[in-house]
Amino acid sequence: MNRAELVEILATKNDLSKAAANAVLDTLIDTIQTAVKKGDAVQLVGFGTFKAVKRAARAGKNPATGDKIKIPATTLPKFVAGARFKDAVDPKAAKRRAEKAGK
Repeated sequence: MNRAELVEILATKNDLSKAAANAVLDTLIDTIQTAVKKGDAVQLVGFGTFKAVKRAARAGKNPATGDKIKIPATTLPKFVAGARFKDAVDPKAAKRRAEKAGK
């Protein structure tokens, strides 16, 4: 699914124009990006959590030459799927998890 298809679904399911649905999607994405950039986590219960993670500086190797290189520290965005999202994607895993919890 691409952005245009997502906007179409938002517009249809919520009785919005495509322009309004696109504005809502833009606002959602911008809000999540701004919060994660500030270091806040955005938790959408049942869907997942968007957060920033810091990756430490480390030594690496140039695969072409074999030379050692220094890879600087960086901050990256990360998404962790929520339980309901995982269950929707893989119902069999959800069933196994439920059986394991019941034992």
